[in-house]
Amino acid sequence: MKKSFLLLLSVVAATGAASAQNPFILDQFTADPTARVFEGKVYVYPSHDIPSPIERLKEWFCMADYHVFSSENLTDWTDHDVIVSQDRVPWVASGSYTMWAPDCAYRNGKYYFYFPAMVRDTLIGRGMMVGVAVSDKPYGAFMPQAEPIKGIYGIDPCTLIDRNGQAYIYWAGFGNLMGAKLKENMLELDGTPVVVGELPAGDKGLKEGPFVFERNGKYYFTFPWVKNSATELLAYAMGDSPLGPFTMAEEPIMDESPTGCWTNHHSIVEYKGQWYLFYHHNDLSPHFDKNRSIRVDSLTFNPDGTIQKVIPTLRGVGITDAWREIQLDRYSRLSSKGASIDFINPANTFEGWKTILSENSAYVQYNRVNFGGKESKTVKVRIFSAAEAKLLVRLGGPEGKVIAEISVPESSQWTEVSAALKSAPAGVHDLFVSLEGKGSVEIDWIKF
Repeated sequence: MKKSFLLLLSVVAATGAASAQNPFILDQFTADPTARVFEGKVYVYPSHDIPSPIERLKEWFCMADYHVFSSENLTDWTDHDVIVSQDRVPWVASGSYTMWAPDCAYRNGKYYFYFPAMVRDTLIGRGMMVGVAVSDKPYGAFMPQAEPIKGIYGIDPCTLIDRNGQAYIYWAGFGNLMGAKLKENMLELDGTPVVVGELPAGDKGLKEGPFVFERNGKYYFTFPWVKNSATELLAYAMGDSPLGPFTMAEEPIMDESPTGCWTNHHSIVEYKGQWYLFYHHNDLSPHFDKNRSIRVDSLTFNPDGTIQKVIPTLRGVGITDAWREIQLDRYSRLSSKGASIDFINPANTFEGWKTILSENSAYVQYNRVNFGGKESKTVKVRIFSAAEAKLLVRLGGPEGKVIAEISVPESSQWTEVSAALKSAPAGVHDLFVSLEGKGSVEIDWIKF
């Protein structure tokens, strides 16, 4: 089993992971994404959920290591493989599987990867602390320090280097959200930790996962919060100093999960003039919310600096090239009748989803498809239909220009069908695929 796992890791590292939709990593479970911009790319440092190999964690979070992913366009993502694992950190309790939400910071030519884990009993007794691994590159190799940071007892580290060059670290511990200055070496606290005040009191619901950033002279203290129900919304407060005081915002960044996924954990980053919210949901594990998957959506600020609420999407961000496999099931919009989404294989959700069109004129809309760079003459679709049917492919809207008609044959299995384009599109367009007439078709992907 170990050899098979290592082989899988080598294949993933060689091929990378490409996706312009949510979730954007589709070959493994990922959670708690911290996004950072290093060397002109977005690097995402998530935790790594796995099905538990030990009985004690069968119904709980189980994490043995960390991967890092990078992208220049938020569409094509590269998996740089494992950067830190529990069996390579001297202070981590053996077999604890507690490599929870991490962060990464850059200073003085080095990258500092911060991560929590259960400590060995001989260190402080049972408990979680935060350690550091150091690298010359944002993707590793990272060398873990021999001991965790003294004075940090808790989880979910987040770092900030303010405009004056002072480094700070934040974490969740003992029912409170904590903060402290870091020394120049980024490995030690510079002073006594403080409780970040002005936030809802500990008896007002669980708070964890702090993420702090600065914009236009304001500091944003953001965090998951169990406020109204059993699930977490993403809340925030604003202030003029990295350690407060902060004033709570009236509206959250994101509401609670509509499907009951207990946790959400996030980061916020600006890249090429646009702000983004990275977060997670249990897309690939709908019946077990301890196996999660990371997402990204655009984030916008109001003129007064407050954050507009982010509505989660399946489409995500980035532009999809027309000649790639376009996953219509990560749709921008479905028709009100006759269109639905389901797993291709419920027994193996990593195979992804399919779009089902079952009524005349039912459609799926997928925004931001790039037809530039290559001249397309044909369209191909992977499809299943128990009876003959016809699909129309349009640009711009449900009544937009028809660029292809696809005759779908009767089949007892998935098949690939091609059709000539009536005209060769150019530029970026929204794509609409609809069922013409009777029948029911299942679509895996379409490409040009």
